[in-house]
Amino acid sequence: MLKGSCLCGAVKFEFTGDLETSDACHCNQCRKWTGHFLASAEVPRDSLSIDGVEKVSWYHSSEKVRRGFCAKCGSSLFFDPLDTYKHHWIGIALGAFDAPTGINLGQHIFIAEKGDYYEINDGLPQNEY
Repeated sequence: MLKGSCLCGAVKFEFTGDLETSDACHCNQCRKWTGHFLASAEVPRDSLSIDGVEKVSWYHSSEKVRRGFCAKCGSSLFFDPLDTYKHHWIGIALGAFDAPTGINLGQHIFIAEKGDYYEINDGLPQNEY
């Protein structure tokens, strides 16, 4: 079981299973939401439990996605596709997990929108979108 929380601890979560898929999203929305890029892992919805869910505020960044953050401290936590029939997962910011996570980044996505102040040179696959 993996655990994590927001910065202030008002929102805590537990995930039963292993983290398998992870990426770093460099799109404009993720960069503005986090202040850099979003490193996250997809987990099955039914294996995630959230304590303090009433303190999660949701921002609908598009018709297809909402982003969850702690209403108290502002920590970026969840990337939630709204089409739950198609997407049986929810993304969780890797930085919100307690260490160790047992996972490494798998790829970079939306690199066409990455910031001009850094380079990606870790050898991982890079996808334009």
